[in-house]
Amino acid sequence: MAPHETMEVHEMVNFKTLCLAQSKLMQGIVFDRDLKHLMQKDVEVTMRHLDQLKGLYAKIRLQ
Repeated sequence: MAPHETMEVHEMVNFKTLCLAQSKLMQGIVFDRDLKHLMQKDVEVTMRHLDQLKGLYAKIRLQ
């Protein structure tokens, strides 16, 4: 990968990490069961996405 592509992957990891933290934090404040379930689903999907992005880091070789 080119350096700018590596930076873009890094930015995606940062964004997804912030989304994950926000969803986990908000789950403690939300009382609506459906909304809480939706937020839990978002946490699970975000964690899968972060695992995929971490897999990209293992393949990155700066040129």
